[in-house]
Amino acid sequence: MLQIANLEVVYNDVILVLRGLSLTVPDGQIVALLGSNGAGKTTTLRAVSGLLPIHNGAITKGTVTFDGETLNGRDAPSIVKLGIKQVMEGRRVFSELTVDENLTAGGYLQRDRKAVAEAYDRVMTLFPRLRERNKQVAGYLSGGEQQMLAIGRALMTDPKLLILDEPSLGLAPLLVQQIRDIIVEVNKQGTSVLLIEQNATMALSIASTGYIMETGKVVMDGPAAKLLGDDDVKEFYLGLHGGEDGGRKSFTDVKHYKRRKRWLS
Repeated sequence: MLQIANLEVVYNDVILVLRGLSLTVPDGQIVALLGSNGAGKTTTLRAVSGLLPIHNGAITKGTVTFDGETLNGRDAPSIVKLGIKQVMEGRRVFSELTVDENLTAGGYLQRDRKAVAEAYDRVMTLFPRLRERNKQVAGYLSGGEQQMLAIGRALMTDPKLLILDEPSLGLAPLLVQQIRDIIVEVNKQGTSVLLIEQNATMALSIASTGYIMETGKVVMDGPAAKLLGDDDVKEFYLGLHGGEDGGRKSFTDVKHYKRRKRWLS
Protein backbone atom coordinates (compact mmCIF):
# COMPACT_ATOMS: atom_id res chain seq x y z
CA MET A 1 0.00 0.00 0.00
CA LEU A 2 2.68 2.51 1.05
CA GLN A 3 6.18 2.29 -0.38
CA ILE A 4 9.11 4.57 0.42
CA ALA A 5 12.10 3.98 -1.84
CA ASN A 6 15.61 5.38 -1.38
CA LEU A 7 14.29 8.59 0.18
CA GLU A 8 16.48 11.59 0.94
CA VAL A 9 15.15 14.70 2.67
CA VAL A 10 16.94 18.00 3.19
CA TYR A 11 15.93 20.92 5.43
CA ASN A 12 16.76 24.53 4.50
CA ASP A 13 18.71 23.24 1.46
CA VAL A 14 21.52 22.26 3.83
CA ILE A 15 20.68 19.67 6.47
CA LEU A 16 20.42 16.09 5.16
CA VAL A 17 18.10 14.18 7.50
CA LEU A 18 16.95 11.08 5.61
CA ARG A 19 19.71 9.15 3.85
CA GLY A 20 18.30 6.62 1.42
CA LEU A 21 15.38 5.42 3.56
CA SER A 22 13.27 2.54 2.23
CA LEU A 23 10.28 0.81 3.83
CA THR A 24 6.96 -0.75 2.87
CA VAL A 25 3.57 -0.92 4.57
CA PRO A 26 1.61 -3.81 2.97
CA ASP A 27 -2.16 -3.61 2.68
CA GLY A 28 -3.95 -4.67 5.86
CA GLN A 29 -0.88 -4.89 8.09
CA ILE A 30 0.68 -3.05 11.03
CA VAL A 31 4.25 -1.91 10.48
CA ALA A 32 6.36 -0.51 13.33
CA LEU A 33 8.98 2.18 12.78
CA LEU A 34 11.31 2.46 15.74
CA GLY A 35 14.13 4.79 16.61
CA SER A 36 15.43 7.16 19.25
CA ASN A 37 14.85 10.92 19.21
CA GLY A 38 16.54 12.47 16.18
CA ALA A 39 16.58 9.27 14.14
CA GLY A 40 14.37 10.79 11.44
CA LYS A 41 10.99 9.23 12.21
CA THR A 42 9.05 12.50 12.21
CA THR A 43 10.70 13.61 8.97
CA THR A 44 9.64 10.31 7.41
CA LEU A 45 6.04 11.04 8.38
CA ARG A 46 6.23 14.56 6.99
CA ALA A 47 7.44 13.15 3.68
CA VAL A 48 4.43 10.82 3.56
CA SER A 49 1.81 13.33 4.71
CA GLY A 50 2.96 16.31 2.62
CA LEU A 51 4.01 18.47 5.56
CA LEU A 52 7.69 18.91 4.64
CA PRO A 53 7.28 22.34 2.95
CA ILE A 54 5.81 23.80 6.16
CA HIS A 55 9.11 22.95 7.88
CA ASN A 56 11.35 24.11 5.01
CA GLY A 57 12.04 20.51 4.04
CA ALA A 58 12.11 18.89 0.62
CA ILE A 59 12.51 15.45 -0.93
CA THR A 60 15.72 15.55 -2.95
CA LYS A 61 15.87 11.91 -3.97
CA GLY A 62 13.66 8.82 -3.97
CA THR A 63 9.91 8.30 -4.11
CA VAL A 64 6.89 7.88 -1.86
CA THR A 65 3.97 6.00 -3.43
CA PHE A 66 0.57 5.04 -2.08
CA ASP A 67 -1.80 2.70 -3.89
CA GLY A 68 0.19 3.33 -7.04
CA GLU A 69 -0.03 7.13 -6.70
CA THR A 70 3.19 9.14 -6.32
CA LEU A 71 3.05 11.41 -3.28
CA ASN A 72 6.15 13.45 -4.14
CA GLY A 73 5.10 17.08 -4.60
CA ARG A 74 1.51 16.58 -3.39
CA ASP A 75 0.16 18.83 -0.66
CA ALA A 76 -1.33 17.53 2.60
CA PRO A 77 -5.03 17.96 1.68
CA SER A 78 -4.69 15.90 -1.51
CA ILE A 79 -2.85 13.16 0.40
CA VAL A 80 -5.61 13.04 3.00
CA LYS A 81 -8.15 12.62 0.19
CA LEU A 82 -6.21 9.58 -1.03
CA GLY A 83 -6.94 7.86 2.29
CA ILE A 84 -3.99 8.62 4.59
CA LYS A 85 -4.67 10.02 8.06
CA GLN A 86 -2.02 10.88 10.63
CA VAL A 87 -2.34 11.22 14.39
CA MET A 88 0.51 13.50 15.36
CA GLU A 89 2.66 13.24 18.44
CA GLY A 90 1.11 15.17 21.31
CA ARG A 91 -2.50 14.42 20.21
CA ARG A 92 -3.20 17.93 18.83
CA VAL A 93 -6.93 17.87 19.60
CA PHE A 94 -8.95 21.07 19.27
CA SER A 95 -8.90 21.84 22.96
CA GLU A 96 -11.70 24.45 22.94
CA LEU A 97 -14.13 22.22 21.02
CA THR A 98 -16.19 19.39 22.44
CA VAL A 99 -15.54 15.73 21.72
CA ASP A 100 -18.38 15.65 19.18
CA GLU A 101 -17.12 18.84 17.51
CA ASN A 102 -13.62 17.35 17.19
CA LEU A 103 -15.08 14.26 15.54
CA THR A 104 -17.20 16.38 13.20
CA ALA A 105 -14.03 18.23 12.15
CA GLY A 106 -12.38 14.87 11.45
CA GLY A 107 -15.19 13.95 9.07
CA TYR A 108 -15.12 17.25 7.19
CA LEU A 109 -14.11 15.70 3.85
CA GLN A 110 -16.87 13.09 3.99
CA ARG A 111 -20.00 14.48 2.31
CA ASP A 112 -22.11 11.34 2.73
CA ARG A 113 -24.06 11.91 5.96
CA LYS A 114 -24.82 8.22 6.33
CA ALA A 115 -21.10 7.41 6.09
CA VAL A 116 -20.33 10.08 8.71
CA ALA A 117 -22.96 8.61 11.07
CA GLU A 118 -21.52 5.12 10.57
CA ALA A 119 -18.00 6.38 11.24
CA TYR A 120 -19.22 8.15 14.39
CA ASP A 121 -20.84 4.95 15.66
CA ARG A 122 -17.63 3.04 14.91
CA VAL A 123 -15.57 5.52 16.91
CA MET A 124 -17.96 5.41 19.85
CA THR A 125 -17.91 1.60 19.82
CA LEU A 126 -14.11 1.60 19.83
CA PHE A 127 -13.96 4.29 22.53
CA PRO A 128 -16.89 3.99 24.97
CA ARG A 129 -15.22 6.62 27.16
CA LEU A 130 -15.74 9.20 24.41
CA ARG A 131 -19.45 8.42 24.29
CA GLU A 132 -19.65 9.22 28.00
CA ARG A 133 -17.87 12.54 27.40
CA ASN A 134 -19.16 13.47 23.96
CA LYS A 135 -20.31 16.95 25.09
CA GLN A 136 -17.24 17.68 27.19
CA VAL A 137 -14.62 20.21 26.04
CA ALA A 138 -11.59 18.29 24.77
CA GLY A 139 -9.09 20.38 26.70
CA TYR A 140 -10.45 18.98 29.96
CA LEU A 141 -10.01 15.33 28.97
CA SER A 142 -7.21 13.24 30.44
CA GLY A 143 -4.15 12.47 28.32
CA GLY A 144 -5.43 8.99 27.53
CA GLU A 145 -8.86 10.30 26.56
CA GLN A 146 -7.29 12.93 24.30
CA GLN A 147 -5.28 10.22 22.57
CA MET A 148 -8.47 8.22 22.03
CA LEU A 149 -10.13 11.34 20.61
CA ALA A 150 -7.20 12.02 18.27
CA ILE A 151 -7.35 8.48 16.90
CA GLY A 152 -11.14 8.61 16.68
CA ARG A 153 -11.02 11.90 14.79
CA ALA A 154 -8.62 10.35 12.26
CA LEU A 155 -11.00 7.43 11.74
CA MET A 156 -13.96 9.64 10.83
CA THR A 157 -13.26 9.33 7.10
CA ASP A 158 -12.44 5.59 7.22
CA PRO A 159 -8.80 5.94 6.10
CA LYS A 160 -6.97 3.22 4.19
CA LEU A 161 -3.76 3.97 6.11
CA LEU A 162 -3.56 5.31 9.67
CA ILE A 163 -0.22 6.78 10.75
CA LEU A 164 0.28 6.96 14.51
CA ASP A 165 3.16 9.05 15.88
CA GLU A 166 4.11 8.00 19.42
CA PRO A 167 0.55 7.13 20.58
CA SER A 168 1.80 5.74 23.91
CA LEU A 169 3.92 8.78 24.80
CA GLY A 170 3.27 10.01 28.33
CA LEU A 171 0.57 7.45 29.10
CA ALA A 172 0.36 5.14 32.11
CA PRO A 173 1.00 1.43 31.44
CA LEU A 174 -2.70 0.52 31.68
CA LEU A 175 -3.60 3.17 29.10
CA VAL A 176 -0.76 2.03 26.84
CA GLN A 177 -2.32 -1.44 26.89
CA GLN A 178 -5.72 0.02 25.97
CA ILE A 179 -4.26 2.00 23.07
CA ARG A 180 -2.42 -1.13 21.93
CA ASP A 181 -5.65 -3.15 21.89
CA ILE A 182 -7.46 -0.38 20.00
CA ILE A 183 -4.76 -0.28 17.31
CA VAL A 184 -5.13 -4.03 16.87
CA GLU A 185 -8.93 -3.72 16.57
CA VAL A 186 -8.69 -0.86 14.05
CA ASN A 187 -6.36 -3.00 11.96
CA LYS A 188 -8.71 -5.98 12.17
CA GLN A 189 -11.44 -3.76 10.75
CA GLY A 190 -9.38 -3.25 7.62
CA THR A 191 -7.18 -0.20 8.22
CA SER A 192 -3.45 -0.51 7.59
CA VAL A 193 -1.27 1.07 10.29
CA LEU A 194 2.18 2.66 10.31
CA LEU A 195 3.12 2.85 13.98
CA ILE A 196 5.97 5.12 15.05
CA GLU A 197 7.09 4.34 18.58
CA GLN A 198 9.90 4.40 21.10
CA ASN A 199 8.05 1.73 23.08
CA ALA A 200 9.55 -1.15 21.10
CA THR A 201 7.91 -3.90 23.15
CA MET A 202 4.41 -2.55 22.55
CA ALA A 203 4.96 -1.79 18.87
CA LEU A 204 6.65 -5.06 17.91
CA SER A 205 4.12 -7.14 19.87
CA ILE A 206 1.35 -6.13 17.43
CA ALA A 207 3.24 -5.41 14.19
CA SER A 208 3.92 -7.86 11.38
CA THR A 209 7.12 -6.08 10.33
CA GLY A 210 9.50 -3.70 12.06
CA TYR A 211 12.06 -1.17 10.91
CA ILE A 212 14.70 0.40 13.14
CA MET A 213 16.02 3.85 12.20
CA GLU A 214 19.25 5.48 13.19
CA THR A 215 20.60 8.80 11.83
CA GLY A 216 18.16 8.95 8.94
CA LYS A 217 18.39 5.43 7.62
CA VAL A 218 17.14 1.93 8.37
CA VAL A 219 19.78 -0.07 10.23
CA MET A 220 17.70 -3.20 10.79
CA ASP A 221 14.39 -4.60 9.59
CA GLY A 222 12.49 -7.87 9.52
CA PRO A 223 9.54 -9.75 10.98
CA ALA A 224 8.46 -8.07 14.22
CA ALA A 225 8.64 -11.29 16.24
CA LYS A 226 12.24 -11.80 15.15
CA LEU A 227 13.20 -8.25 16.08
CA LEU A 228 11.45 -8.58 19.43
CA GLY A 229 13.64 -11.58 20.24
CA ASP A 230 16.88 -10.06 18.93
CA ASP A 231 19.47 -9.53 21.66
CA ASP A 232 20.74 -6.27 20.16
CA VAL A 233 17.25 -4.81 19.95
CA LYS A 234 16.50 -5.84 23.53
CA GLU A 235 19.81 -4.44 24.75
CA PHE A 236 19.27 -1.03 23.16
CA TYR A 237 15.54 -0.57 23.69
CA LEU A 238 15.36 -2.09 27.16
CA GLY A 239 18.35 -0.05 28.28
CA LEU A 240 20.54 -3.05 29.14
CA HIS A 241 23.82 -1.27 28.52
CA GLY A 242 25.89 -2.78 31.30
CA GLY A 243 29.39 -4.18 31.12
CA GLU A 244 32.57 -2.72 29.76
CA ASP A 245 30.84 -0.56 27.17
CA GLY A 246 28.43 1.36 29.37
CA GLY A 247 28.79 4.56 27.33
CA ARG A 248 27.15 3.31 24.13
CA LYS A 249 24.82 5.90 22.64
CA SER A 250 23.06 4.30 19.69
CA PHE A 251 21.68 1.10 18.26
CA THR A 252 24.45 1.15 15.64
CA ASP A 253 27.03 1.32 18.44
CA VAL A 254 25.45 -1.74 20.04
CA LYS A 255 25.81 -3.67 16.78
CA HIS A 256 29.44 -2.62 16.36
CA TYR A 257 30.21 -3.50 19.96
CA LYS A 258 28.73 -6.98 19.59
CA ARG A 259 30.72 -7.64 16.40
CA ARG A 260 33.91 -6.42 18.10
CA LYS A 261 33.34 -8.81 21.03
CA ARG A 262 32.85 -11.74 18.63
CA TRP A 263 36.04 -10.90 16.74
CA LEU A 264 38.07 -10.71 19.96
CA SER A 265 36.72 -13.98 21.37
